[in-house]
Amino acid sequence: MDITSLKIRDMRTMLDKKEVSASELADAYLDRINDIDGKLESYITVTADEAHAAAEKAQQVINSGEASALTGIPLAIKDNICTDGVKTTCASKMLEDFVPPYNATVMEKLNAQDIVMLGKTSMDEFAMGGSTQTSAFKKTKNPYDLGRVPGGSSGGSASAVGASLCAAALGSDTGGSIRQPASFCGVTGLKPTYGRVSRYGLVAFASSLDQIGPIAKDAHDCAIILNAISGYDYHDGTSAKENVPDFTAKIGQSISGMKIAVPKEFYAEGIDADVREAVMKAAKWYESQGAVLVECSMPSLKYAVAAYYLIASAEASSNLSRYDGIKYGHRSDKGDSYNDLICNSRSEGFGDEVKRRILLGNYALSSGYYDAYYGKAMALKQRIREEYESIFKNCDIILTPTAPTVAYGVNENISDPAKMYQADICTVTVNIASLPAISTPCGYDEKGMPIGMSLIGRRWDEATIIQAADAYEKQFERVPAKI
Repeated sequence: MDITSLKIRDMRTMLDKKEVSASELADAYLDRINDIDGKLESYITVTADEAHAAAEKAQQVINSGEASALTGIPLAIKDNICTDGVKTTCASKMLEDFVPPYNATVMEKLNAQDIVMLGKTSMDEFAMGGSTQTSAFKKTKNPYDLGRVPGGSSGGSASAVGASLCAAALGSDTGGSIRQPASFCGVTGLKPTYGRVSRYGLVAFASSLDQIGPIAKDAHDCAIILNAISGYDYHDGTSAKENVPDFTAKIGQSISGMKIAVPKEFYAEGIDADVREAVMKAAKWYESQGAVLVECSMPSLKYAVAAYYLIASAEASSNLSRYDGIKYGHRSDKGDSYNDLICNSRSEGFGDEVKRRILLGNYALSSGYYDAYYGKAMALKQRIREEYESIFKNCDIILTPTAPTVAYGVNENISDPAKMYQADICTVTVNIASLPAISTPCGYDEKGMPIGMSLIGRRWDEATIIQAADAYEKQFERVPAKI
């Protein structure tokens, strides 16, 4: 039996029964990373020494009989989440040598459960992209087809989970950056309600949209991790003082009578036929189990991508202004003046996609254009929230495709930013409205590439979308990556 293919709860049983030790489990993953990741490039940094030390500590906790749900479980962490003493590069030359002197709150919570961190995963630079091809260091591949992208920006995390190079991983989601790569890599990814998980120690892209969440082999494992990382944090002014339930509590409950909204705009032109057919087949399965499908409309969807990129780029231009080569980040050795130093440092440190979004953000916020662009985007944000609220008056969850297509070729969209931005059409509204959503596989195209569906819930109701995703997963036969 290949223990790296197991789910977290199965590993938990084996660890507690002493059928495998924490060190043996960590070594199995590290060996697999050593054998396979040269092809995938899912990790920027592998922390083998730290993993061995953590595994030994975890084993002591297990031997004492005080193990928690994640004690000894090998996890990977996206490289924009600060890890004390371990490089956090954001896949950018700007932070190539940055070693944080502190942990993100999510890392403090995971370390309190004695997890084993295997390393830091690759991503699109500063989380800006949908392919993990804007990474300055490792341009990650899809475990189902090395000629295709894993999605992004959390592509390294999704690829690592899909190839069983970790039991699960943390990602961050600004406009679909957990869900879209989960869809492309045939795994499950959960974006929690904004404010559910502390953003302290997450290197900011767009502060009103960013949210940390888990990527795992199924919804149940995502729920286990969400239990560990959720909760109020006084370090984070956007963290919510909301009660944290047991996110596994509804798993196994009947979905009969559940009302599932199917907004017609998510199934219109621009969605590949294979994707539409697979998601609608899943909708019919829910109906066969007693759920009620409710057709509805979301008219503002056609404007959502434009609004999202204006809001996200505006916030990014502000957040990234600190990286000037003086206070933070890469410092150029060229420049005879203060202005030249800053210009050269930022030109050398940032990649093309990051520069593009900084320019767009500054333009949208500039005098004379603020009302015409940023102001209208914020008005549309409110409209999108209202449309979701209207749907949730009559429905429990919303079912949509996660992405309009399956994973595309590694060089297919990199030179066409507008086309890549439009590919976020199915995911960005969730972040705009601060809602939770989970993506899980629901089919495969004729070439065997995974297709993902998304279940969107009311604010703070992650438990219901986990329940619905788990119910579907129990009867869906997944095809594992054969890398």
